[in-house]
Amino acid sequence: MEGNAHVTEQKTLKRRVRARMAKTGERYTTARHQLLSPDGTADPEADAPRTATKLARVAPPPGMTSDAALRKNTGKPWAEWIEILDAWGAEAKPHRDIARWLNRDRGVDGWWSQQVTVGYEIVIGRRVVGQRSDGRFSATATRTVAAPVEELMDAVLDEHRREEWLPGAPLRPRRSTAERTARFDWEDGASRVVFWFEALGEAKSRVAMEHELLPDKAETDRMKAYWRSALARLRDLVAR
Repeated sequence: MEGNAHVTEQKTLKRRVRARMAKTGERYTTARHQLLSPDGTADPEADAPRTATKLARVAPPPGMTSDAALRKNTGKPWAEWIEILDAWGAEAKPHRDIARWLNRDRGVDGWWSQQVTVGYEIVIGRRVVGQRSDGRFSATATRTVAAPVEELMDAVLDEHRREEWLPGAPLRPRRSTAERTARFDWEDGASRVVFWFEALGEAKSRVAMEHELLPDKAETDRMKAYWRSALARLRDLVAR
């Protein structure tokens, strides 16, 4: 009985730590330290009054997609996915295994399984916004476009059309076997760019991209702004 009580106490503390992270933006270890009293036990007054339900105490991880978008594309908001992953034991598993489980066992689309995994890893303090599981960084961006997915793909894959919305970009195509995916080396290959395309109807589609292997957060922030502007130009090009 004493062992069960300890496990329950630890789970309660973990939820409170994550609630504080969502409210303050602190890292996991900092938030946990603030919630512990000097003798190492949980301080019940440290995080102030909380809402009645567990789900309301977990906000979307900083820098990640909104609850509304996540629910629309995966069927659940952030709080529910975090609870599910906790119950499965994801905190002790590597990024690849979490994303694979979400995709194969929970039916989450490939790109969205990565989003949920990254958000979860931010919540538990394994990475900061924009940081990959290997310690490197990546910039992401998405756009929904009023055009067929084939036209959207052509504007990215065709070198001459790509120059219209991405002039002078040092992209070199890489071989890709995945359907509706385009991969490129950036400049000398020190970083890479991946595009994913999704049909949302006969005349509506979505492009999501990731610029991988960036060296630090400053470069990630710069490239994120660059790609957001670039995808806006792409949208305007194919939708006109």
